[in-house]
Amino acid sequence: MLDEDPVFCYSAVVVEEEKTWEEALEYCREHHDDLASVASETEMLLIQKELNKYHTTKHVWIGLRFLSKDWLWVDGQEMDYEAWDEGGKPLCPQAKMKCAALQKTGGRLSSWRAHDCEKRLSFISFGTHENKERPRRYLKTSKRN
Repeated sequence: MLDEDPVFCYSAVVVEEEKTWEEALEYCREHHDDLASVASETEMLLIQKELNKYHTTKHVWIGLRFLSKDWLWVDGQEMDYEAWDEGGKPLCPQAKMKCAALQKTGGRLSSWRAHDCEKRLSFISFGTHENKERPRRYLKTSKRN
């Protein structure tokens, strides 16, 4: 019998245009599916590899935001994987520092950092396609302007 949990095929889209976090979220939901969530180190490495191919801001928005008392993915995914910078996960971020961005790096593993949500950054969108018949998950990458 096949696994009953839905399986998602993610298509990561690098958007070089600079937007605030809210504008990036709106753009992703209108043109793709959502701002990217990062569920594993493997996904982080694949996104990082794709980012390094393009001219983006040093930090890029991801779909992680501080709401109420914790950091939450906009797509509702559990935060099983974390990659905060050396300062660690901000437990009580400053008023404007409640949106997360991934730091674009050359060789080492990228990390996340809290940023002012009004800052204009490039971002990563995900498109999602459900496939309930095959128990697989993979990440496909592409570029968007």
